[in-house]
Amino acid sequence: MNVTSGSAQLATESHGDGEPSVLLVHAGVTDQRSWRHVVDRLPDHRCLTYDQRGYGRTTYEHQDGWSGVEDAVAVLDAYDVDSAVVVACSMGGRVALHLALTHPERVRALVLIAPAITGGPGHVYEPEVQALSDASDAAWERGDLDEVNRLDARVWLDGPLAPDGRVDGEARELFLEMNRIAIEAEEPGDQDDDVDAWPRLGEITVPTLLMIGDLDLQYLQEYVAHAASAIPNARLVELPGVAHLPHLEADERTLAEITAFVSAL
Repeated sequence: MNVTSGSAQLATESHGDGEPSVLLVHAGVTDQRSWRHVVDRLPDHRCLTYDQRGYGRTTYEHQDGWSGVEDAVAVLDAYDVDSAVVVACSMGGRVALHLALTHPERVRALVLIAPAITGGPGHVYEPEVQALSDASDAAWERGDLDEVNRLDARVWLDGPLAPDGRVDGEARELFLEMNRIAIEAEEPGDQDDDVDAWPRLGEITVPTLLMIGDLDLQYLQEYVAHAASAIPNARLVELPGVAHLPHLEADERTLAEITAFVSAL
């Protein structure tokens, strides 16, 4: 169903039944379809997925001051969920962290895959990664969206230092489809989620599972290691042989860790 939040009609889906409920928040290069393998592993839990503004089937008007946190709250409210286990990746991890800090009563536990953490230190890319970033910027400038999409898959799906095309088949096709929608989407407006999570990680007290692929960007690996040490009730799982989106490529270790963590609650 569509859920109204400000000027947006958020495309949402509900899967399964049972407690605790699970809210899944996608990365900035995918949409809610990226969670299909996770949802399949949690049939005894009510799993809520949705497309954020600028992604998938969600529609919206330009709105300055919109909030990713309030969009997430709107989804929980629409399904009468008081609190949920929030499973999130990358940009979705930023929403999850901000939700935990500003609405702690709505978060029962966190599963964070390579989360974006606001307020953290700056970073410098390795030369090979910087070259990919420069190539993507150049492709944007000349309007070559196919090349932008290809390079995004190279960085976020394969891993920037892994072989080009490491992940193929259905997972790659779906990534390119989801990310192309995001690339072509209209800007939803200036976002108002003014939270610096980095210095406040110690305030998060719910059980937290942090995961990071060893093929992901180096600075993200360092960020996640810091978060695991700063969040009091956190556990870190390092995932061999995968990059930024291990759930999309149906990595068995990732799916097993999420399933065990949620089931134990």
